[in-house]
Amino acid sequence: MTESAPRVAIVTGAARGIGAATARRLAADGLAVAVLDLEEQATKPVVDQIVADGGKAIGVACDVSNSEQVDAAVARVVAELGPPLVLVNNAGITRDNLIFKMPESDWDLVMAVHLRGAFLMSKACQKYMVEAKWGRIVNLSSTSALGNRGQVNYSAAKAGMQGFTKTLAVELGKFGVTANAVAPGLIETEMTRATAERLGETWEAFEARRAKEIPVARVGKPEDIAHAVSFFVSEGSGFVSGQVLYVAGGPKA
Repeated sequence: MTESAPRVAIVTGAARGIGAATARRLAADGLAVAVLDLEEQATKPVVDQIVADGGKAIGVACDVSNSEQVDAAVARVVAELGPPLVLVNNAGITRDNLIFKMPESDWDLVMAVHLRGAFLMSKACQKYMVEAKWGRIVNLSSTSALGNRGQVNYSAAKAGMQGFTKTLAVELGKFGVTANAVAPGLIETEMTRATAERLGETWEAFEARRAKEIPVARVGKPEDIAHAVSFFVSEGSGFVSGQVLYVAGGPKA
């Protein structure tokens, strides 16, 4: 990697939360970053901050569950930044409910964004990695993969991301491409703040209650996950593939 031609990373769902922190961290690591989200305007604060800090970034609108939009987004990244050799599949949504109350549409939507999205993005990007004989794919799973009440759709999707990751590692390893997953515990984001609100709690009360269950006695920050992604993306992680790293503040999810 040289100053004139940095490696290119794509981070999906990167307008806020974990995705935004990851985009900023990878830019600080010296990568050119494509910040993908549903609306390009939403990516502007992240892109502007990266550029202001001396990095290189563009914002790109993309519904990762739509194959035409994925192909168009990746083509734009190639044209404006270069071939993507790093992909972080972070885009995700929740549609929580107990199974007997969950409509099929909420199951389908969660699966489409998490699993179909990761599949489409990985399929579109892997050819550039294979050609370069170097690549990094990092998929966002969750401690919910181990089971979480009211999240049968999300839990299934996040467990699926782990199997998807391990199979990518098997298929792409001989081409110099690694695939790993990061499984966050409770992280302070807009999504988790919405969960507290849905439960009728202030964020402060929710955070204090949940922190008591975490060995390090605090809730995670998006930057905690970004640091883990940074390792998996690094040059030095080339002998680590097909792994799931739980970043949850302790040994239990």
